[in-house]
Amino acid sequence: MKVLIIEDEYPAAERLEKLIKKHDPRIEIAGVLESVESARRWFKSEEPVDLIFSDIQLSDGLSFQIFEEFPAHSPIIFTTSYDEYAIKAFRVKSIDYLLKPIKLPELAEAIKKYESIKEDFSPKAYARKVETLLDSLEISRKPYKMRFLVKNGEQLIPINQESVAYFYTANEMSCLVGNDGRQYLVDYTLEELESLVDPLSFFRVNRQFIARITAIQKIHTYFNGKLKVELRPQTTQEVVISREKAAAFKAWLES
Repeated sequence: MKVLIIEDEYPAAERLEKLIKKHDPRIEIAGVLESVESARRWFKSEEPVDLIFSDIQLSDGLSFQIFEEFPAHSPIIFTTSYDEYAIKAFRVKSIDYLLKPIKLPELAEAIKKYESIKEDFSPKAYARKVETLLDSLEISRKPYKMRFLVKNGEQLIPINQESVAYFYTANEMSCLVGNDGRQYLVDYTLEELESLVDPLSFFRVNRQFIARITAIQKIHTYFNGKLKVELRPQTTQEVVISREKAAAFKAWLES
């Protein structure tokens, strides 16, 4: 089986490739692409693969753009931190939808689904499977976290997500910063927080910060296509968005 990976974050792509090989060493990785543009070039010149693993939010746009321009001849397993795109994902020949961080049993189950339908990947068969997947998604789907329980001295305080300005990590600890500037430790990693908060309101600006849109005070152009963000309340750390993530950040601001 030949597999194509579309993923703009190197650690995530590397982890996915290792998980695929761990599941079945015989699977051939035909390519690892990191952007909408590189995928466009691939589909113009390369032979179709058996299966595609694709992140949704890439550095230069959404992967849906690829499959709208090049209707997928191969089934797709979407991988992402956000489940807001689930229904649209199924409309472009997705056979499954995996939330990051991906775990081996979930990956194995998704590949098993592919193997069960690869012989009859017809529109009618696909439509039936999509309906089943959507039903399962509605049952298992969890709402975004509305409150965070934090410790303040000997007290436990619930903080509504509307009162959160941003999260940041320092010294391997995650902190919640409220709109009032007060800071609290939270028992989640930034990776976990990224999947718990509403992606329409929060954005993972870099490895250290997840910011709420109301906390974005100013945005400055930076060298090499990067962006520099000023947060409210102020932080002593410099908050820089990479060139690769700048386009997605701008799209999020306009969503």
